[in-house]
Amino acid sequence: MKKIRNLVIGGIENKVFNLILATVFLTAAAFMAGFLYQSGMLADLNEDTNERQLESISEITGNVMDQVVTQSMDQLTDKEAELSDELFGGLKNRVEMLGDYAGKLFSDPDNAPRAAYAQPDPARNGEVTAQLILADGVEEDAIADKIAVAANMSDMMISLFGASAETNSCFVALPEGAFLVTDDRSLSKYNSDGTMVSYDPRTRPWYQMAVEAGKLIFTDVEVDAFTGDIGIVCAMPIYVDGELAAVVGSDLFLTSMQDKVQASEKNGGFYCVINHNGHVVFSPKTEGPFKVLHSAEAADLRASSNTELAALVKDAATKKTDVRLVTMEDGVYYMIGVPMETVGWTMLAAFKQDLAAQPVALLRDNYQIIQDDAALTYLEKFNRSRTTVMVLLLFVTILMLAVALLLGKRIVQPLNNITRQIASLSEENLEFTMRNEYRTGDEIEVLAESFAKLSHKTVLYLDKVKTVTAEKERISTELQMANQIQESMLPSIFPAFPERKEFDIYAVMDPAREVGGDFYDFFLIDEDHLCVVMADVSGKGVPAALFMMISKIILQSCAMLGRSAGEILTKTNEALCSNNKMEMFVTVWLGILEISTGKITAANAGHEYPVVMQNGKFEILKDKHGLVLGGLDGVKYREYDMQLKPGDKLFLYTDGVVEATRNKNELFGMERMLEALNKKADDRPYEILRSVRVAVDHFVGTDEQFDDLTMLCLEYRGPQE
Repeated sequence: MKKIRNLVIGGIENKVFNLILATVFLTAAAFMAGFLYQSGMLADLNEDTNERQLESISEITGNVMDQVVTQSMDQLTDKEAELSDELFGGLKNRVEMLGDYAGKLFSDPDNAPRAAYAQPDPARNGEVTAQLILADGVEEDAIADKIAVAANMSDMMISLFGASAETNSCFVALPEGAFLVTDDRSLSKYNSDGTMVSYDPRTRPWYQMAVEAGKLIFTDVEVDAFTGDIGIVCAMPIYVDGELAAVVGSDLFLTSMQDKVQASEKNGGFYCVINHNGHVVFSPKTEGPFKVLHSAEAADLRASSNTELAALVKDAATKKTDVRLVTMEDGVYYMIGVPMETVGWTMLAAFKQDLAAQPVALLRDNYQIIQDDAALTYLEKFNRSRTTVMVLLLFVTILMLAVALLLGKRIVQPLNNITRQIASLSEENLEFTMRNEYRTGDEIEVLAESFAKLSHKTVLYLDKVKTVTAEKERISTELQMANQIQESMLPSIFPAFPERKEFDIYAVMDPAREVGGDFYDFFLIDEDHLCVVMADVSGKGVPAALFMMISKIILQSCAMLGRSAGEILTKTNEALCSNNKMEMFVTVWLGILEISTGKITAANAGHEYPVVMQNGKFEILKDKHGLVLGGLDGVKYREYDMQLKPGDKLFLYTDGVVEATRNKNELFGMERMLEALNKKADDRPYEILRSVRVAVDHFVGTDEQFDDLTMLCLEYRGPQE
């Protein structure tokens, strides 16, 4: 066998090529002869089958066009509705943040600072500022103190105003007639003669709707009182002890959505937006049922006389519909509806069916022309080829049989011998040996040599596998011992303090690997102080476990010296940073409970927010975070206080709980964790942790656990007689 560049001479590739070339040539000749012979009969069938082929092509093409239109409308409408709903979802989140802050301010106004405020300044037009507007007849001095409390929200409203380019304003309205609004259009608050625009927030639809509903609401499309642009308002009432304290909200400009819908009408399709009352609020149509009218004049499409359209709009208000055919006055349309869940609106898309059928008719006409031309050409050539093909067929058949027998024998015989030797191999003898009969000078010889080398390497590999397996078993045993050592470092005997009736505590730690980086700890500093720790070391496995034990020992040593929570974290950070060559770090939440009073002094080094149950419900406590321990030397950690009353509970956890994952992308999350906690809010700590773990396991299912899962629950019962 010789190889000259890419040309192989005398090899099996050359032999197979010769065989295939001969076979293809002879088969092609025989096929052509048979085709010419059969063409005489097929010509008679051509006319009968032509119409059926056309009908089949029309039907298949029509179905394909239906699928193309359906899939395109489904994907595009889904995307448009999702983008629009994200816009409204962001608006809702901003208003909820304002509501949370306002609720805290007005629920304890005596302890709230008094912030500065000012009326709109035309000279600051274009600058984002907080501006005070009073309704006619309202005396500023009478409510100045309450306005100063509300003015604490100015910085947050300014920050939220910049969160979206579509935001019109953020505001808080007092029932006394004061309106504190944040935007960059202070000049719009004045008339052309320099007098301030008269504005009473209590008369606005958003204010009245929020107060009447008693919860967060979205208005219909409104015209902004200051700019004249169209938009939508999201507002939320704030109640303190059953009394209305304020209404907070934010609004969005909808001009970009209106422009996008107006520009959507092209190539026989268009979009329109329908509100929760079934009224068309945005549409490019100027006539018919999709024409935009004032709400007093607009018809509810859910009650339309067109039952197909009414059913589509009604179904799309609650869920995404399939693509349906709807008959309108100007023809039949493909239509699909997708709900915008946040605001309760619907995105509707339509495409005219006639335009989808045009390619089918064009394909049918072109096919008929080609079919007629082909039939004429075929008949002309058939008559001239018949006699020649029949003589050639007989000769080629005889030649093909002779060549196939000769080449097949020369190529297959050595391969058969190799196959028989391979079949004779057994577990006692896995080695394939080279023989002289395999030295054919071509790829068969290369194949035999390669298999001989492979079988020899396989024998060596099996010996190596036995050695590696024994080593893995040894490492596994050592990891199990490391896991037992790690578990013994954590408090694991419950009840932990059976003689102390003032509190109850329970904790669990489930590592993702044999050993993990999470840890918890609790111990009595003295008779009246209980230290509680929840921590998460960066990384996993044995390095994280070693760093965990070092961190735990240092934290406990500092705590037993009687230091405060902030000092404990500060001293521990100094110790960890002193020789942290591996640059590992640990997040820590540490609290010291004064058992006699229920007061907890705590500090947070980059750990998850604690969860506190007060008034019978678990809620997230968003405390201040410091830098992780071991991250940077010289950091000082600040502490804060919280007060527990008898019956209150504290829940601590690591990110392995909220970040438990299923299907590779969906997280368990805070909301599911709070739901599991509140199911057992009145139970003992053991039952509460068990409820959370059952919820996590049910959520994750059979998916693999990628992070350590650690939880602790403390119940404060108060001083006991």
